[in-house]
Amino acid sequence: MHLLIKYFSDLTDKQIGQFKKAGELYHYWNKRINVISRKDIDNLYLNHTLHSLSIAKVILFRKGTTVLDVGTGGGFPGIPLAILMPGVFFTLVDSTGKKIRVVNEIKGELGLENVTALHSRAEDLKGQYDFIVSRAVCKFPEFVKMTRGLLKPGGKNSIANGILYLKGGDIRNEISLFEGKVKIFSISCFFSEDFFDKKKIIYLPAD
Repeated sequence: MHLLIKYFSDLTDKQIGQFKKAGELYHYWNKRINVISRKDIDNLYLNHTLHSLSIAKVILFRKGTTVLDVGTGGGFPGIPLAILMPGVFFTLVDSTGKKIRVVNEIKGELGLENVTALHSRAEDLKGQYDFIVSRAVCKFPEFVKMTRGLLKPGGKNSIANGILYLKGGDIRNEISLFEGKVKIFSISCFFSEDFFDKKKIIYLPAD
């Protein structure tokens, strides 16, 4: 928790309580349904929660913004972002039903009324969203193709509607198709921990 407070000093008591409870819930559920690597669960706040919240260092979504989290797994980055931004509507989708079960249990325990969790593939979704977020579910060009048509054009936030994609390592080949369109944010500019040294956020505005 000290990491979250270090970088997000304006968290309310309610949010601090929700983040603490989320940690307990993920430890509980991960013993029953493996939504996070067992060797990684003790690094939950650094490797998963804070990593998810790096998106909030690029943009704090305005109230009423709609955000789609594709391939959410156990709820990342959607759950941490939903705690941080209670006035924003998050739809979390994953093709693995047992993971969505965990998301639904956790969102219920945390009282996150701004979260909807769906057992679905992105390709089967209807409707459009202001932003799409994800944590490296596949190579970036594949992700763009997978989510085509799910973004609303324009926008009302500090940056135009688009994709915010968390990705590590060498991403040059993956973004070469979008040269001149994408903007890359190095998460190490936001957080000083070694874990983030090669972590990036790829931002691609909607066409």
